Amino acid sequence: MTKIRIGIAGYGNVGRGVENAISQCEDMELVAIFSRREPKLIKPANIEDKVYTFDDACKHTNDIDVMMLCGGSATDLMEHIPYFAAMYNCVDSFDTHARIPEYFALADKTANKSKKITIISTGWDPGLFSLFRVLGMACLPNGCDYTFWGKGLSQGHSDAIRRIKGVKFAAQYTIPVDNAIDEVRKGNNPMLSARQKHIRECFVVTEPDEDMNLIEQKIKTMPFYFCDYDTLVHFISEEEYHAEHTKMPHGGFVFRTGKTGKENAHRLEFSLHLDSNPEFTANVMVAYARAAHRLYLQGEVGARTVFDIPIGMLVPYAKEELRKRVL
Repeated sequence: MTKIRIGIAGYGNVGRGVENAISQCEDMELVAIFSRREPKLIKPANIEDKVYTFDDACKHTNDIDVMMLCGGSATDLMEHIPYFAAMYNCVDSFDTHARIPEYFALADKTANKSKKITIISTGWDPGLFSLFRVLGMACLPNGCDYTFWGKGLSQGHSDAIRRIKGVKFAAQYTIPVDNAIDEVRKGNNPMLSARQKHIRECFVVTEPDEDMNLIEQKIKTMPFYFCDYDTLVHFISEEEYHAEHTKMPHGGFVFRTGKTGKENAHRLEFSLHLDSNPEFTANVMVAYARAAHRLYLQGEVGARTVFDIPIGMLVPYAKEELRKRVL
């Protein structure tokens, strides 16, 4: 079997999750890890894995089939996609929903110019939840969509807080409002704002002598992340952070409610309960790396989203095998 050769760009929580996911895939192998940090400071799970700087990426274009972009959505990926997609087929988990059209345009322009494939915004939301929302719309065209996240730790929102000057560590939990979920499950089809659906709770460790009031204001007014929500900010010690806030559970629900005919009501519900947000996100990304490689071998170029990928491309089985085993 010729294995798909994978590179990892960014060795944080998601990057480590990708490394672990690849070890479980017989049709893939990890070729290299690229980091903005000094390579000698990186300690891969497999000590044999080779680590390079971002600047070295141009030297390995013949060795890697798909590059996994594992940086944060707040700032990293907007900078990484034009750099790496100019050289490689890429997969990422960009999750700032409001900026996806802008991000897709940037990825598509770069990938078309380089004659590569890039699949953006994979993971579970955007990603799997996005697919279920489309399925719900298709099956119940006369209906309403609802998405609830949590309770769980959001990587993107936590990373956005850590980008604020003076913040040393941060964990942000997204908490769904139980009354809102109950109203959806009752079939009442409520009109819900972002603020009515979720609470955002932040636990922050600052550098010494920082202005906590200013940091709290910057968090609560941050566009795309916190300004549209009731946000609670707690300043805690570094000891409490490491004791209570380093695990990364998450999950959520997607609903589609609607009617068929004149009176029959229906509710579709899809849920995820995750012990590790980054590890599960990484596993979804790796599945889409398989699809990216297959599309590239078929001669396709440009950016794609999960809506553009046949689901059978995500698994290492032939169509005949899928029909026999799963259909």
